[in-house]
Amino acid sequence: MEGKLSATWIAASMAAAVLLASEPAAAQQFITVASTTSTEQSGLFKSLLPAFTRDTGIEARVVAVGTGQALDMGRRGDADVVFVHDKDAEEKFVAGGFGVKRFPVMYNDFVIVGPQADPASVKGGGVLAALKKIAEQRAPFASRADKSGTHAAELRYWKAAGVGTPTGAWYRETGSGMGATLNIAAGMNAYALSDRGTWLNFRNRADLVILVEGDDRLFNQYGVMLVSPDKHAHVKKDAGQKFVDWVVSPRGQKAIADYRIGGEQLFFPNAGQPGA
Repeated sequence: MEGKLSATWIAASMAAAVLLASEPAAAQQFITVASTTSTEQSGLFKSLLPAFTRDTGIEARVVAVGTGQALDMGRRGDADVVFVHDKDAEEKFVAGGFGVKRFPVMYNDFVIVGPQADPASVKGGGVLAALKKIAEQRAPFASRADKSGTHAAELRYWKAAGVGTPTGAWYRETGSGMGATLNIAAGMNAYALSDRGTWLNFRNRADLVILVEGDDRLFNQYGVMLVSPDKHAHVKKDAGQKFVDWVVSPRGQKAIADYRIGGEQLFFPNAGQPGA
């Protein structure tokens, strides 16, 4: 009897040891992706990431912040992959040794939304003319003001329009993500710059409509980068690179192209295209 108990105890102990030994390996099957609020709030990741996990067995856990904050997470080593939309900042990130290589993934565009009555008369014009009119009329404008890719683009547009840095009570700096900023714009009946993806997924539009679109300046490019394991040894290099490889592969690109709201495509794949 004692021999049987000992054998049972040994077998149980060995099974527990195997289970414990396997836990760290299982715990490694996820990566942290620092990304923008637009990829999250557009609903893209809810469609994209389950397909990635099915194909690879790796879970991608997203921290959705502004592009500037996402890049800062990468610089600190708080993420394995960065997926953002500010090409100049992305290239500086790689040049500084914080990212291994930048890969273009997809694009859509920015739009200016505003009250249907359009008090600044911007409808149908270009982005620079629209912002100039908004500033001249001191029409309410809600800005993300959060160092995101959208905010960086907005600041470039104000400068190119000859306005410089907007100031005054009419210019509301929200310090928030795209969805929250659109909510504020809807509440204020204000103009705002938005990525099209978040706008299409936004439900609380109130009186807001798209007033400016189709200007070539409104092109919105996204890139993906593995955070440098040379800078941060704890970066999950292999799993992170699998994510990068997957989103730029035909399988990942198709998943991006297939994501639609109301039949309308939100993002257009362009991995590997020159100059993207």
